[in-house]
Amino acid sequence: MTQREVIIMNRAGIHARPASLIVQTANKYDSKVFLEKDGTRINAKSIMGIITLGASYKTRLVLSADGPDEEEVADAIARLFETRFEEE
Repeated sequence: MTQREVIIMNRAGIHARPASLIVQTANKYDSKVFLEKDGTRINAKSIMGIITLGASYKTRLVLSADGPDEEEVADAIARLFETRFEEE
């Protein structure tokens, strides 16, 4: 299992567009992917799950991936957070 801490740096937080980018990216890989906030763990391949996290600006999340391509999917999703979902 691969884990990374990611921080939401886009001011709008995780809304529909960033959630959609996360889901699209996660679904390109075979590994199971999860995001965790304050003890709540959701499937990162579920747009509704991501939106229900209510993750706003500067929120810290734990990204975890488990499977054959866990490193690749963790890198790809972490990159989305680092680039602020290409919004700014």
